[in-house]
Amino acid sequence: MQRENRRLAAIVAADIAGYSRLIGQDEEGTLRALREHRAELIDPLIEQHGGRIANTAGDSLLLEFPSAVDAVRCSIAVQEGMAERNSDTEADRHIVLRIGINVGDVIAQGDDLLGDGVNVAARLEGLCEAGGLALSDDAHRQVRDRLEVQWLDGGEHEVKNIARPVHVWRWSTSVRQTSDGISNDGEPLPLPGKPSIAVLPFDNMSVDPEQEYFVDGVVEDILTTLSKVPQLFVIARNSSFKYKGKNPDVRDVGRELGVAYVVEGSVRKVGNRVRVTAQLVECVTGGHLWADRFDGNLDDVFELQDRITEEIVIALQVNLAEGETAKIWRQRSGSPQTYAAFQKAMERYSNFARESHRQTLQMLEDILATSPDYTAALYLYGLTLVDHARFSWTDDSEVAYKSALEAAEHALSVDPNYADAYSVISYAQSFQGQHEEAVAAAEQAVALERNNSAVFHMSAMTHIYAGNFETGRDYERQSGRLNPIDQSYSLVDLARAEYHLGEYEEARRLTTEVLQRQSRWLTAQTILLAALWRLGREDEARTVAATIKRGQRSFSVSRWAKGWPYRRAEDLAALMDPLREAGLPEE
Repeated sequence: MQRENRRLAAIVAADIAGYSRLIGQDEEGTLRALREHRAELIDPLIEQHGGRIANTAGDSLLLEFPSAVDAVRCSIAVQEGMAERNSDTEADRHIVLRIGINVGDVIAQGDDLLGDGVNVAARLEGLCEAGGLALSDDAHRQVRDRLEVQWLDGGEHEVKNIARPVHVWRWSTSVRQTSDGISNDGEPLPLPGKPSIAVLPFDNMSVDPEQEYFVDGVVEDILTTLSKVPQLFVIARNSSFKYKGKNPDVRDVGRELGVAYVVEGSVRKVGNRVRVTAQLVECVTGGHLWADRFDGNLDDVFELQDRITEEIVIALQVNLAEGETAKIWRQRSGSPQTYAAFQKAMERYSNFARESHRQTLQMLEDILATSPDYTAALYLYGLTLVDHARFSWTDDSEVAYKSALEAAEHALSVDPNYADAYSVISYAQSFQGQHEEAVAAAEQAVALERNNSAVFHMSAMTHIYAGNFETGRDYERQSGRLNPIDQSYSLVDLARAEYHLGEYEEARRLTTEVLQRQSRWLTAQTILLAALWRLGREDEARTVAATIKRGQRSFSVSRWAKGWPYRRAEDLAALMDPLREAGLPEE
């Protein structure tokens, strides 16, 4: 029996992002450019760094190096060289590589390499952003102290046909790591460790401006469906819709939101006919990875949206595991008209006030009268009811909480994987003092949907009230990363978590940042006051107290304390005592 030729090696797996599109667009030109890149840049660098080509197939390369250091040095030189060469060509013709690097056991079969070490490298290449590198934990350990390279921790990923999760470390020319993933100095946000995307508002090509709600509903559904794909990182609507009515450069969008790709498009509705165009654009190059046009009847709009999202997932070369498809492409209730009505209700809800919330409830009740299983309306209905109870905008808070929980349970009976419904449950139970149950519901929401900024924010709030401050801090950081432009709510509760962890200076910094934008936000003011008092800056704390008195003439600490449902009395006292000591009235 012949003994297998096994050895330890540094393995590099590389391919071209959007190769099928490039070939379809210009087969001869793409192949010619690839040959030139290989002959003039890639192959010489491989030889220079002591590597060898083990296999080639289409657009892919499998390389072997004697060490991880050589493999990384070569790969970075290739990526930087390719970026320079692409600068001389049109954006939609750029050839951009994705490179995965692993150190592991391989089996040599002639010149080719086989084994788990190769398989992991191939999976890393699939997790890599275009123009970057993705390293396994084993490879990272061998280079982290030997190369002056900044790595971004991409976390663990379950990958196909690999028994254990793969821990990913990322590099790109734009990587800049911050403590909480939120850039606060105008620098580009670091890219996540998996394909990252923002869905921009689509253009309304209809003559009727009232159709804007319908168009926004189409985009909302595409975004929601993409958010359910666990292998993607998807920016929240509140941030991506900040570009509505603008014509931003996708390169700027990528830097501001910290994503590699954006989806753009338009919707034209004429009578019962709908035409949707969409394109997937790479932020670094501005090149189109995929574009298509979809036509159908109004009743087919959900099918059109699913076709778009499926095409995007395919273009990003995301492989869905068994069982994920059913969770992602789901049955909806309602109609396109219901969609538009719901968008109007959402718009009214965002005007956060007692009267606008009352109007929101009426609009949602009208929607649910004709579409009782419409999960989005059930979620917003429950959320609004909890707000009513929380802020004493109703005469019977217990009835409001009960109705909110019933709406959430109804939504789960329609879709058991509807994370937002669990968020409503955790929200209501926190304010009912049922903290153990609230935390369980919050964790269920996070487990179901890792791309939902609101889910992370609500779960963070639940954990903070329960006294789990570190978890609350982590969740608010993730909420802010998913929603980097519209992150004030995340920053306020992040500041509260930092305060309870004794990080008073960070709490002061965060609340000051929020108040620069929204100067009368009472929650931010009280946390700032408490942080200043704990820091020994008592005169500044008293100045904030005076500001609160001027703006809130009926303010009292005892009434304010009733709105904070902490599990432990000492946690509530830790936040309220400085308010009293700084001179705010008790009653």
